[in-house]
This record gives sequence, C-alpha cells and structure tokens, in this order.
Amino acid sequence: MNTSADATPWVDAQGQSPFVWSMIGALSQATRLPITTAVTCPMVRIHPAVIAQAAATSAVLTEGRFRLGVGTGEALNEHIFGDAWPELDVRLEMLEEAVDIMRGLWQGGQYSHRGKHYTVENARIYTLPETPVDIYVSGFGPKAVDSAARIGDGYVSTMPDGDLVKRFRANGGGQKIAQAGFKAAFAPTEDEGARIAYEKWPNSGVPGELSQVLPTPAHFEQASSLVMRDMVKESFVCGSDPAGHLDMIEQYREAGFDELYVANAGPHYQGLFDLYANEILPKLK
Repeated sequence: MNTSADATPWVDAQGQSPFVWSMIGALSQATRLPITTAVTCPMVRIHPAVIAQAAATSAVLTEGRFRLGVGTGEALNEHIFGDAWPELDVRLEMLEEAVDIMRGLWQGGQYSHRGKHYTVENARIYTLPETPVDIYVSGFGPKAVDSAARIGDGYVSTMPDGDLVKRFRANGGGQKIAQAGFKAAFAPTEDEGARIAYEKWPNSGVPGELSQVLPTPAHFEQASSLVMRDMVKESFVCGSDPAGHLDMIEQYREAGFDELYVANAGPHYQGLFDLYANEILPKLK
C-alpha cells in the first residue's frame, strides 16, 4: 500500500490531502499490508530528524511492514515557510544528508550532527523498530537515479522506463527492490474514466520540471489548461476493461520493476478493488 505524503493537492478538484503520518497510524490498525510513503520529502517542510521519528514509529505500529519512500520534493508542498526553493543539485545534496541523519538516529542512543544543511543536537529516538527502516529513493532523471542507487535501499518511480531501472541497478542498485505505481480511473466506460482522470488529475500531463517548481494549485490549474484529455489518458488506465490494466502491468514488468502499486482516481474505488480481485490478480498468479 502506497501513501502520498503531500501537504496539498495539485489541483483543487482533488479535494483532500490529509497528514500522511496520521493516516499511516490509522492504516496500521486497519490492514496488515505493507506500507510505503511514495514519496515524502525529508528536507524542507519537515526536518529529517522529525521524519526519522515518524518513520520509526510507523515501522513499530506496522510491525516492520513500513518502508520510507523519499524524494527531493516539490515547491508546491515545501515552499510554505517562504524559504527559497533550491535547484535540483542542491536538493539532491540535501536529501543525501537527510538520509544520513535518519540512519544515524535509527542506530539508537544520543545523536548529534552538524552538516552543510542540517544541525541535530543531542537527539534520540526511543521508540525504534527491531531493524532500521528501509529507505526507497525516488528518481525520474539520471542524477536522481544515480543518487537513489548510491544511498537507497530501493528505488521508486511512476514511469515504466526500463532504461532508468537498468541505470539504477548498474550504478549501485544491484538487486535492490525497484518499486513503481500507476494511476487508474475506474468507471463503467473508458470515456467516463477518461473524463474523471482529466477532471481530477490534469496535472499528470504537465511536462518537464514544472511539477517540481510550481508553487500553488492555482498555478498547476493554469498549466493544466494546456493539457488535453488524450495526454492524461497516456498515464492512466481508464474504464473497466481488465485488458488495459494487464497491459500496463506488463509494461512495468518488462521495465524490470519488482513491485507495482495502483491508485484509483475518482469515486469508483470499490469497482477497482473488485476488478483486481476477480479479473487481474488471478491472471497474474
């Protein structure tokens, strides 16, 4: 089970964006499925020492079934205190230091750190899991993928890009877990699913680095006005035909991913659950 760690939706039509750590606490009591944040930014809006405690508690509550997915973040969530939004190379540097801090705190005992971006003084996490939390690192470009291979216990993506998976494995990722996710818009027909996807997630068609630098949902809505419905359909599986889901799953399998998560957009989540229970999972087995 993947949980988003965003502070705000990309567009107002998405409607909700609850605090992920409260949600993980609730999920830990409702399911025994593994849970991964996909992904959180342990760098600007929340200090890595605080994320380290939140992740440790989540791992204890889930009896070790929690994994911390991290990335370099988006201005949409991280700019809210008015700090300058760093360029990618700086954010990658910050992420590596943040990961070092979290792993240091998970070793137990009192911990201090004085680095280029963060200071930690006499900190200790008392509630720790039996083993340190695995950290999966997101990456959509060569620099980020190389960083994920170097510092991550696994890799996270949302694209069936086999070249990036190969790069991750070749540059230090080896046989570590490569995890991905795609979105669906379940509905009685493909056209209705496409309508829902376009209404709820037009931002999925926003190109390049805009998703990392736009600061508000209003800006995403402005950029999304240039996105056509067919552009959104490229990244969604729309409707109720199992063939589309099986084809998308096969794309990620061929790309080399080990784990795949599916998120539904719109109101018909029970239909998606039933489709996978009755039509998708039996065929994958």
